[in-house]
Amino acid sequence: MNTLLLTHPAGLTHDNGPGHPERADRVRVIERILEHEKFMTLIRAQAENGTREQALRVHPESYIQALEQTSPLDGIARLDSDTTMSPGTLAAAFRAIGGACQAVDEVMRRDVQNAFVAMRPPGHHAERATPMGFCFFNNAAVAARHALAAHGACRVAIMDFDVHHGNGTQDIFWSDPNVMYLSTHEMPLYPGTGSAAERGEYNNIVNAPLCAGDAGPQFREAMEVAILPRIEQFHPDILIVSAGFDAHRRDPLANINLVEADFAWATGKLMDVADRCCDGRLVSVLEGGYDLDGLARSVAAHVLTLMGVA
Repeated sequence: MNTLLLTHPAGLTHDNGPGHPERADRVRVIERILEHEKFMTLIRAQAENGTREQALRVHPESYIQALEQTSPLDGIARLDSDTTMSPGTLAAAFRAIGGACQAVDEVMRRDVQNAFVAMRPPGHHAERATPMGFCFFNNAAVAARHALAAHGACRVAIMDFDVHHGNGTQDIFWSDPNVMYLSTHEMPLYPGTGSAAERGEYNNIVNAPLCAGDAGPQFREAMEVAILPRIEQFHPDILIVSAGFDAHRRDPLANINLVEADFAWATGKLMDVADRCCDGRLVSVLEGGYDLDGLARSVAAHVLTLMGVA
């Protein structure tokens, strides 16, 4: 199994300020653990710079211009109570969408079987024209639209196992029959969306909310009952994973008790359905995960499974 890892130093330049949970150390611990000899066969490359054309497939020009105008020359610009910009934010955000699109290119061309994009800032809370929840551009959404526009894909599925609901991804694809968005997440929890009744204009939204205190058994049941059958029924040409690891039991921002084995299991199940639907084409993009040890160990389990050696 040839797996591509995409990173870039720009991911370290986005600064949310002291004490913020979404910090550059998240990428540093991922890079450190993926240096282990177990990962020697990973294909490694730097994420390409994203383009305005890629961003515009999801976000309007007025929104991109507003971010550019808000971007500070120094210090921190606060967009809302938990979303801030520093001088390096826009460069990091463009590298994040560039890496996501590059991963789609590599997978759709069959140069690699699957890919993991270890970039920040995360993306799944970003709506068409609203930054929120640490997010600016919706990386998974841009990757999905890139698959449709640049590679002729007819259907794209996005599966999101971040502990917070991806309100932005849901908002973007609510009325798009070519994209199915599926999510497991804790409810009630930020941002307050993601009930099972939210189904999209074309029944293309699938939410499987979990309760505080739930653990592996409940997560695996949600995946097997609500998520995996719908992906297979939709039969996408590529599967994109919004890979947030903040449902880990150690994470400070939520109350779900997953462990590394649960993320490895879910990754394997998603690979199985990708094998059946789209010749294994799968792209994973980093979302949340704010306990550094839990994040590193969970990413390691995720990537080892993508490599087929777990």
